Amino acid sequence: MTTTAWLAIAIFLVAYTLIATERVHRVAAALGGAVAMLLIGATDAHTAFFTEESGIDWNVIVLLLGMMLIVAIVQRTGLFEFLAIWATKRARGRPFRVMVILILVTALASAVLDNVTTVLLVAPVTFLVCERLAVPVVPFLIAEVLASNIGGTATLVGDPPNIIIASRAGLSYNDFLIHLAPLVIVLLAVFVGLCRWLFRDAFRYDPARAQDVMSLREQDAIRDRRLLVVSLVVLTAVTGAFVLHTVLHLEPSVVAIIGGLVLLAASRLDAGEVARDVEWPTLVFFAGLFVMVGALVHTGVISQLASAVTEATEDRLLLTTFVLLWGSAALSAIVDNIPYVATMSPVVAELVEANGGIDQAQVLWWSLALGADLGGNATAIGASANVVVLGLAQRAGKPISFWQFTRYGLIVTVITVALCMPYLWLRYFVLA
Repeated sequence: MTTTAWLAIAIFLVAYTLIATERVHRVAAALGGAVAMLLIGATDAHTAFFTEESGIDWNVIVLLLGMMLIVAIVQRTGLFEFLAIWATKRARGRPFRVMVILILVTALASAVLDNVTTVLLVAPVTFLVCERLAVPVVPFLIAEVLASNIGGTATLVGDPPNIIIASRAGLSYNDFLIHLAPLVIVLLAVFVGLCRWLFRDAFRYDPARAQDVMSLREQDAIRDRRLLVVSLVVLTAVTGAFVLHTVLHLEPSVVAIIGGLVLLAASRLDAGEVARDVEWPTLVFFAGLFVMVGALVHTGVISQLASAVTEATEDRLLLTTFVLLWGSAALSAIVDNIPYVATMSPVVAELVEANGGIDQAQVLWWSLALGADLGGNATAIGASANVVVLGLAQRAGKPISFWQFTRYGLIVTVITVALCMPYLWLRYFVLA
């Protein structure tokens, strides 16, 4: 590798360490790392701002911005309070039952929409539920974001890396459902059991609080019925466009920003007030992170790592499958899984071709998707949804530290990725 590549690695490690230890605010660390990459020539303005493969992923940034606008407007209707009361009453005020409901709703919604959109919608409900029950909100937020990454694995639109994989491999929406949804159902069942153990200290039942919630009327929470109707119409249209994006040929980012701007115009709200509710620091953090990872791509660091894996596994398909699975999980825990998958997709295409392009070799695409999507749970910056939830928690005065998230996420990642191994082996090697 060149001197510039080694310097890029050093800068990334320093920035990552600062983010992990929280000695410097994560936004400052990401932006500082991005500036350093530009100064040493590991990337340049054109590469960082205009190159899809090794620059800022504007589709992700604009998708987040559009959905943040929608959420900022929807929360003014009282819908989140309505859902919080409804979920708590269904669970009879029992904190673990509430968590299970929120986990299942989050996972299902993440499969239909996408995990980032889902956590933006569910997090406000969670804050209200936990306030009503007087239980700590952080365990619920962490459980939801982990569930969103698991649930999002099941479909083409559920997790952004899946869209990249589908495009490169020529896979359809139904392909993801058929190959990954059965496994995701099993993983969710296991995850619910894990939550009972991982977050056991958060399930303090307060009969008086529960009784107070049971006496509430969900309908009384709605503050603006006209805005609620308009918001639901726009949100339904956005959801439908997400599901049909391969038919409509509209990127999810385009759908989200159109939906956000249309709702803003129809809401008659002050645009400045709505804009203040957008998580701007989170968007800036993503931009800095994309530039840093893009510099590693641009200097050839990630491609050399991928090539080394390819050479080590040679023509052994089962070994390649497992190495790709765990390697993707490990790397997606360190760098955001979107640029990682964008980099690895051409490598996997070569691996499939090297195995004669046979149907069995398609297992490598599923291995990449599972490793990248589930590996994103391992650390606080492994997936877009994680970063968004940390930003929302910070804004609400309930900060989640890097290691607080990671100590739970790492356990869930190891267990869920390990469960993928027998599934891939049985389905694509034994029963194929």
